[in-house]
Amino acid sequence: MKILVINAGSSSLKYQLIDMKTEEVMAKGNCERIGLDGSFLTYKTLNGLNKKIEAKMQNHMEAFSQVKDALLNKEYGVINRIDEVCAIGHRVVQGGSKFTKSTLINDEVIDEIKRLIPLAPLHNVANLQGINACIETFGKDVPQVAVFDTAFHSTMPQKAYIFSIPYEYYEKYQIRRYGFHGTSHRYVSDRCAEFMGKDIKDLKIISCHLGNGSSICAINKGKVIDTSMGFTPLDGFMMGTRSGSLDPSVVTFIAQKENKSPQDMDDLLNKKSGLLGVSGISSDDRDITDAASEGNERAILAHSILRYQIAKFIGGYAAALNGCDAIIFTAGLGENQPEHRQAVCESLKFLGVEIDKELNNLLIRGKEGKISTPNSKIQVFVIPTNEELVIARDTKDVVLKK
Repeated sequence: MKILVINAGSSSLKYQLIDMKTEEVMAKGNCERIGLDGSFLTYKTLNGLNKKIEAKMQNHMEAFSQVKDALLNKEYGVINRIDEVCAIGHRVVQGGSKFTKSTLINDEVIDEIKRLIPLAPLHNVANLQGINACIETFGKDVPQVAVFDTAFHSTMPQKAYIFSIPYEYYEKYQIRRYGFHGTSHRYVSDRCAEFMGKDIKDLKIISCHLGNGSSICAINKGKVIDTSMGFTPLDGFMMGTRSGSLDPSVVTFIAQKENKSPQDMDDLLNKKSGLLGVSGISSDDRDITDAASEGNERAILAHSILRYQIAKFIGGYAAALNGCDAIIFTAGLGENQPEHRQAVCESLKFLGVEIDKELNNLLIRGKEGKISTPNSKIQVFVIPTNEELVIARDTKDVVLKK
């Protein structure tokens, strides 16, 4: 069974074709700059082929056509007929409170994803474009499955997801904590249980997905009890360009002083804050690291804030869980920044966390394993995430059950 996994953005379309017999990635890549000048497709195969194909892609339909052509190409394609693709799995960011598990896509599901657009205007619109382009390219007979970022977090209790604003706004507009990065937290927590040789139902885990967008998740017995991202992915702690949580009055104060509209403030907090806003250098942590090593004070400050806030969330979630068996670091920064991991863990010594500095420095660039010492009261792991594999597995399960 070969499953195509799709993650459609507003101007991009990431794809992976996975052979579910072996769970190996046959081909993967990204259609970039869709609808813009200079659009192109990247294409990598299991045998090491790596191509960049320049192609005009005005919309997601044209992008899918390029993906199909690459997969079928007589020289470097990995399938002979398009009907070898048995099913398609889509990452859908916002499933609201309705979708608590991955779901076979039909007209009703599409309408519901449309209804949820106000909760994730950029993401859900792009996800729908990907779904509709797939229908046009593969036809309605090829089953498609929506795998929702929010679904894994649907087990949160009300005390964790209800905001302390007038309750009527939850009833009228479904304003609540939803959480994101669900497929990532789900994958690494399951993998962590495997490492520990235990049933996940016997574990209390804190999962740290640290990238340009970041979130931390408290998982008890395999169920989420709290997570740092909220109504939108802006909530939580400092990210590449996002502010994370702050005093709401900061928003109204700046808006009044600078005569900014709600849209202006949304842009400022989502695209001009975080590491970029504090450092004044970049949203890319590698640039901040270089500047900090040269003594740039604002770069050093940005890193100090980031590490401090991560440690605070972990400490808070250890309290929410009433204990902790394991801490996981994953995603771009979590997997590749041993300095961040060490600094965060140094702040968690009061919990009995102790890491092996040599192991910590070794586990980068896709390597996974434990970085805590045998004496550490909480085991600490670095586990590269694999959201696409979760989507493919869910897609397979849903399709086989239909």
